Amino acid sequence: MFSKPLQILVISSIIVFGTTYASPPSTLNKSVVVKALIKNYGERAGKRGNAWFKILNQSDSLTDQEKLKKVNTFFNYFQFVDDMTLWGVKNYWATPIEFIGVSGGDCEDYSIAKYFTLLEMGIPDKKMRITMVKALRLNQYHMVLAYYETPSSMPVILDNIDGMIKPANKRKDLLPVYSFNGTQLWLNKEKGKGVLAGNSKRLKRWSSLKQRLGIKKLRQPKIKLE
Repeated sequence: MFSKPLQILVISSIIVFGTTYASPPSTLNKSVVVKALIKNYGERAGKRGNAWFKILNQSDSLTDQEKLKKVNTFFNYFQFVDDMTLWGVKNYWATPIEFIGVSGGDCEDYSIAKYFTLLEMGIPDKKMRITMVKALRLNQYHMVLAYYETPSSMPVILDNIDGMIKPANKRKDLLPVYSFNGTQLWLNKEKGKGVLAGNSKRLKRWSSLKQRLGIKKLRQPKIKLE
């Protein structure tokens, strides 16, 4: 269990901002997205976009577990790059299209891209939580995606550090801090559990990200990864 001061610190760092949650469009326009990727990031970005749509188009024939594995594997091929190096700002949460476009990012970008891709593939929002953790071996904060088969089940973790999807209780190297999805925010006391702490729109960067989910304004990276 986290101490009272840490709980206060986490809550006080969450600023009210943004709009109510809306799920992403159920019918993405492949042609528009791929053209935007090519225009903003180059031909190879367009190929990654086509590969992403191929995964999306397979979703009807896949089980939830197969969806998790495909999405986790796809995004874990991308290069890890810190925000200051890539975007020129200290902490930037990229949209999935931006992440695919540059083929790189940090832990938040992996988790966010996996979340929205699985949402598009039909995984219900209530089964997923983007989770802030303390990576004990690295001694730093880190973000992963947790999937709950049922509300009371032990979640499995999709992570860019450890590419194997494992139950949370097998990830002794991760200490949960807080988690959120499209509607809710939780303070985590232990692996797989959490105390409801309000609406996820209290997260400033999360609300800002949802406002930028369109492809009209794509941020340009400071470096080229390919």
